[in-house]
Amino acid sequence: MQPLKADNNDYLNYTSVDTLSYKTKSAKLEEVEKNWHVIDATNLTLGRMSTKIAQILRGKHKPSFTPHVDCGDYVIVINAEKVRLTGNKWNAKQYITYSGYPGGQRSKTAKQILDKKPTYIVEHAVKLMLPKNRLGRTIYGNLFVYEDAEHPHEAQKPQELKLDK
Repeated sequence: MQPLKADNNDYLNYTSVDTLSYKTKSAKLEEVEKNWHVIDATNLTLGRMSTKIAQILRGKHKPSFTPHVDCGDYVIVINAEKVRLTGNKWNAKQYITYSGYPGGQRSKTAKQILDKKPTYIVEHAVKLMLPKNRLGRTIYGNLFVYEDAEHPHEAQKPQELKLDK
């Protein structure tokens, strides 16, 4: 075998590569196609379910994901009151609010929140997993959480999405 010889004109062969095939496509808001998904929260662990929901809302499951564009899908969560927390979290997990005034800090356990407003537990968990900016607030508007199995979004023909427990 003879060694390859390099000519001074070899660089011309490399410049003829079609660079347009290497361009990264950036999704535009007008081009984004959004789908509707229904997730049944019955016996699903809160944290694991919330991470999957946040990924779908953000659009990270799509190959056309663009960080600065709302390219995610709409998510409907039903049976939010049947979500599962592991260990002793129903009594130990604290939800803390602060009014801004002295002595204005209040805390409730997850069990107290579930009795009063069952959708808040899922909404709160997903909201904290989204970006803390204008885009995150817009994406959060694509989440719909309901206590029981009924929801008013049948006209959108949502697809049922199965998540692991």
